[in-house]
Amino acid sequence: MTDGSDVRAVSALLEDEYAHAILIQTSRREMSAPELSEACDASVSTIYRRIERLQEYDLLDERLQLDRDGHHYNTYKARLERIEIELTDGEFEIEVTYREETAADRFTDLFEGLR
Repeated sequence: MTDGSDVRAVSALLEDEYAHAILIQTSRREMSAPELSEACDASVSTIYRRIERLQEYDLLDERLQLDRDGHHYNTYKARLERIEIELTDGEFEIEVTYREETAADRFTDLFEGLR
């Protein structure tokens, strides 16, 4: 992202109380929207709106979880690791570093979901 409007949009998103809280909560562990609603003291619809905005910038990962009873739901995990904003020659540049998940991490998550 090198556009000044991206810098403003990401900065505004991170300043948003609920988006900020969602990233903090999901950096600790994967959480569903209802869990985030409780943890962030916000309505589920507010949480879903912020999730959508965070996903626009790839700051939040979504996973489908299956219950033993056959139902499914989504959980969310922060992808954001670091954001760097630099002002060079009169222009802002933003660099976002994402957390990378290994195949071993995905396998562990899958295995734990089966127990």
